[in-house]
Amino acid sequence: MLTANYPHPSIMRVFLFFLCIFRWFLLASAAFKVTHLPGFLPQGALPFHLETGYIEVDEVYGVELFYYFIESERNPSEDPLLLWLTGGPGCSGFCGLVLEIGPLKFISERYNGSLPNLVYHTYSWTKVSNIIFLDSPVGAGFSFSNHPQSYESGDKSWSKHVIIFLRKWLIDHQQFLSNPLYIAGDSYAGKVVPLVVHNVLNENDKEEQPKFNIQGYMIGNPMTGELIDFNARVPFAFGMGIISDELYQRIDENCKGEDYENPKSSPCASLLQIFENFKSELCEQHILEPKCSLDAPKPKYIVGTRRSMKVQESNTVLFGPPIPELKCRTYAYYLMYIWANSNIVQEALNVKKETIKEWRRCSDVLNYTKDISSNLKYQVNITTSGYRALVYSGDHDMALPFVGTKEWVKSLNFSITDRWRSWHVDGQVAGYTESYSNNLTFATVKGAGHTAPEYKAKECLAMFRRYTESYSNNLTFATVKGAGHTAPESKAKQCLAMFRS
Repeated sequence: MLTANYPHPSIMRVFLFFLCIFRWFLLASAAFKVTHLPGFLPQGALPFHLETGYIEVDEVYGVELFYYFIESERNPSEDPLLLWLTGGPGCSGFCGLVLEIGPLKFISERYNGSLPNLVYHTYSWTKVSNIIFLDSPVGAGFSFSNHPQSYESGDKSWSKHVIIFLRKWLIDHQQFLSNPLYIAGDSYAGKVVPLVVHNVLNENDKEEQPKFNIQGYMIGNPMTGELIDFNARVPFAFGMGIISDELYQRIDENCKGEDYENPKSSPCASLLQIFENFKSELCEQHILEPKCSLDAPKPKYIVGTRRSMKVQESNTVLFGPPIPELKCRTYAYYLMYIWANSNIVQEALNVKKETIKEWRRCSDVLNYTKDISSNLKYQVNITTSGYRALVYSGDHDMALPFVGTKEWVKSLNFSITDRWRSWHVDGQVAGYTESYSNNLTFATVKGAGHTAPEYKAKECLAMFRRYTESYSNNLTFATVKGAGHTAPESKAKQCLAMFRS
């Protein structure tokens, strides 16, 4: 009689454990090193390390988030790791890479039928930090799902997917586990970033592995979900001389406690329509710039204004957005659309074929639910737990004005530790700042709009660098063995090492 020899149960458990780890590794390791990019000038290898890839964050529906990862150009093994979320909701992480804080930017020249050109961006935050630019939530950029239902997302599901992404990414990039981790984003992402950090801290409390070395968060020109986000447009416009004293006073008298986006009383609604008429004549993202098409963070596509385009080398793209004038900052959005929809570009980025029909700067297919009314409670919990926060705003942004941001920061009731003062770059005022207890700093960026790095790249790099390298809230005492008065005179080597650390 033949008998089967089954493996010992303990051996089977070990085998299944490693099988699960191997499968998880495969899901998290779809990374691709990009050494050359079509359209980059001068031609040749990129002057920085770029990696792209997908990570599955929902196995049931096959949700895969696409990312761009760029190593720090200074010291990748020790510099901070920054996870960047773009607003919208539904705008691609590529916006942050080429319009704001990344090492690439488009040459602003009239489209001539060939592929748009990119050059190196001198004031990239990758000078001092490793950065992941994430296409999220699903439906943004090159991120996709195998099931239509997955494109129904919201604040909570977005945050959940980011946590899963980050954990899997760090498992595949364990050399960055010990780097200081910051979560950052702007515009609508400013609402979601604190929720992500809150969930990161909860994961750490569960002793899940790997443990996140989270240090804090940064939000720029941020939304919170509070009424003040949009209500602040009226006092901002008044302060900038856009509306009259009379209109400002009448709105103040008739709209107290109202949501200016959805007023209930007729007198208030009528007055706000007058305000809207004034506002609509300006570029909301930067009131000093010309009003152009595609000024809104999420473009509006109008039938009849779409134009078909064709890129050379048979890289056919679909119907594009309205074409702004070359003088407009938004012309770069048009160039992005052409470039990202090119077949040779998608091949260079290792984009999975036939996963999206068309790349959009900001997705118009999302069914998004704003299921967090306000993020202020998360910000209070995070900062009072000892983690750092930088909140910054361009002072010419009327989409989410700095006066509203300053108002909700004050509403947290943190004591002021460093009163309102100017901060400088190259001897010139770059903005104003105020610091609070619980490691929260608020800063304005002079002359910047929505969002700040797009308008004032040099100043924002300086701000970011000072913030991540600042330890002003930490006091350290040390003795130098064998040293007299003063220590460096007799123990120079040891004091140099202490200074560096």
